[in-house]
Amino acid sequence: MTTPTTPTAPPSPPARGRRRGPSRIGRAASRAAALQRPRVLLALLLLLALTCVMLLDGYLRAEVGGDERVRTGASASDVPDDVLDGGPILTFPGGQATTVSVPDKTIVLTFDDGPDPTWTPQVLDILDEYDVPGTFFLVGSMISRHPGIVRDLVEQGNEVGVHTFTHVDLSYQSEARVTREIEQTQLALAGAAGITTTLFRAPYSSETNAIDDYSWPVYQNLGEDGYTSVFIDTDSDDWKRPGVSKIVEWATPEDDEGASVLFHDAGGERSQTIAALPKYIEKMKAKGYTFTTVSGAMADQQSPQQEADQQSQQQQQQQQQESQQPGGGRQPEQSGGGLQAAHHKATGATLYEGKALVAAVAVAEWTVPALSVGLVIVGVAVMGRFAMMLVLARRHHRQRNRRRFSWGPPVTGPVSVVVPAYNEKECIEATLRSLARSTHPVEIIVVEDGSTDGTAEIAESLGLPGVRVVRQANAGKPAALNNGVRHARYDIVVMMDGDTVFEPDTVRHLVQPFADPAVGAVAGNAKVGNRRTLIGAWQHIEYVMGFNLDRRMYDLLRCMPTIPGAIGAFRREVVLQAGGMSDDTLAEDTDITIALHRAGWRVVYEEHARAWTEAPGSLGQLWSQRYRWSYGTMQALWKHRRSLTDKGPSGRFGRVGMPLVVLFQVVTPVFAPLIDVFTVYSMVFVDFRAALLAWLAVLGVQLVCAAYAFRLDREKYRYLLMMPLQQLAYRQMMYLVLIHSCVTALTGGRLRWQKLKRTGEVGTPAGNG
Repeated sequence: MTTPTTPTAPPSPPARGRRRGPSRIGRAASRAAALQRPRVLLALLLLLALTCVMLLDGYLRAEVGGDERVRTGASASDVPDDVLDGGPILTFPGGQATTVSVPDKTIVLTFDDGPDPTWTPQVLDILDEYDVPGTFFLVGSMISRHPGIVRDLVEQGNEVGVHTFTHVDLSYQSEARVTREIEQTQLALAGAAGITTTLFRAPYSSETNAIDDYSWPVYQNLGEDGYTSVFIDTDSDDWKRPGVSKIVEWATPEDDEGASVLFHDAGGERSQTIAALPKYIEKMKAKGYTFTTVSGAMADQQSPQQEADQQSQQQQQQQQQESQQPGGGRQPEQSGGGLQAAHHKATGATLYEGKALVAAVAVAEWTVPALSVGLVIVGVAVMGRFAMMLVLARRHHRQRNRRRFSWGPPVTGPVSVVVPAYNEKECIEATLRSLARSTHPVEIIVVEDGSTDGTAEIAESLGLPGVRVVRQANAGKPAALNNGVRHARYDIVVMMDGDTVFEPDTVRHLVQPFADPAVGAVAGNAKVGNRRTLIGAWQHIEYVMGFNLDRRMYDLLRCMPTIPGAIGAFRREVVLQAGGMSDDTLAEDTDITIALHRAGWRVVYEEHARAWTEAPGSLGQLWSQRYRWSYGTMQALWKHRRSLTDKGPSGRFGRVGMPLVVLFQVVTPVFAPLIDVFTVYSMVFVDFRAALLAWLAVLGVQLVCAAYAFRLDREKYRYLLMMPLQQLAYRQMMYLVLIHSCVTALTGGRLRWQKLKRTGEVGTPAGNG
């Protein structure tokens, strides 16, 4: 029987020789596709940005590209003797290695490895109190993380030098890595304090007699670029924490000689250094010593002619090697007086690149800790969800499968089955024949939503009893379902998709919960029929876990969020009272389910009512389907947000169901990629074995949950062999889909009822188990 609802005139044939333009539906689909492409790109850019932020943070902490090797005991046969036996300041005027000693009765206080937010400010306070300058050799990664301290340090009159960006032994590094370490530190200085410097101290260096054949070429190359390498005469060894008195004793030069003295203002616990520094300054002043910077010591030791020669040499180098000068350009303008002669004002690209570096590091410094906290929250939520699902799923199974369990008197009256169909020629026959074999009396209403492939004709040609075909102009799935409900003759309406196949007893099992007058709707057990492909098998695992764990949990908590479109049953009057299936969202099934909860009706899950559906067979179709589901769920949650403050049943769902759905279906999945990103990061840069064991532990928990779900649903366990690969590939795609949905929700947008390509391979469930 056919019931036309919208009379239409036969279409006139197109004029010969003229090409028909795209239809209204086609134009709308094209516009929607055009809108989605930038959103997909934005979602991918967000993930790329997250990865870049993590890599930057790891680089700052020497987790990415870190090298802890330290060379010892190497030969020094290529190093000139006058350098090995010379003073602690090494320059290369005219390409000739020259050392400078600190004048007698003079101390050059140098500090390595800073700045540190705890210890460096205390050192600065002491220096300021005693009116003593210091020379700080700063690590670039620490400069970029604590730029304010560097500004204070320079403004106080202290001098700064380069101590590499990641504190690596440069004798092991390539020439490109050495250049990068220096230039990045100069950029950090430019961004933090607006200066660059010509002073350099290599990590793990000490006196000049420790220079070896591997480190000597590094000093030569840097000297050619205008750098002054600074070593020490006296080492306080404060990093050993030997006690305050020992630090003061070891830092004191002999026989009133001048010295470049090494302390540390970072790199560990420096309370002994802070306690020893005032005592040391007082002791040396009492002995008649004065304090200066490296530049001050060099100025005191050089004759006027030597000083003029060196300045002339530096200017020539700056003009010849503009692109290779410290900080990336020619910086002839000094930013300070004699004690800061090594400083040059950063300008142009150097200054702006430095500020950009500092800003990027600031973002990373805030983002990564926040992500770490999010990771902990997500991890706890995921594990809590698994535990809750296992406990409640077991309770649900035992409760519903007791011998004495009953919903009430058997429901034996006929029901109406509504099948919305749009271009379902591959599947509609199998769908209708499966309904015709139902052991429960049914009327079948096929709502043909403007198909162009002859779906209605196929349904009519079958000649099956109790089948009515209702035609309508293409209006979308919600309109088709509403049309079917209006044409239904019975009080209970079963809704299914046009590509779904029911077992003979499916309808009978599905309607039994309506014996309870409090039940307004029932969700069935949808199963993937085309599970022989890899994508189908992954979706099969997802469906079994979702229906046998999630829905059982939601059923007991009385906050079932969605009745699946593939198999669900409703009281007809309840649907009409709720206003029917709304097209306000892309997830009309979630929308109506939440509306029923808010109206006080109970929504339950019937595990024995099985429906076999054809899942998407390609990644593109899967993306389209899950994107629609995810975005539609967000729309439905937003639409019903007022339930959070309502009273009664609506308020109960708002304060119990809504947070659970938001936490488990939106927040947790959105942040779940953090687990994978941090895992991969840890495997590559931190501890591969520990990270792998942690990942395997999480996978083990998921396998346990999946195995229990398969047991409840009496499925074969062999599909679980694909679960590790599912976690590596399929789950990542679902993350991207959800992020895409979030981007769409934030930027706005709507989608039409999307039609997936069908193959019709899902028939009777025989053989699918």
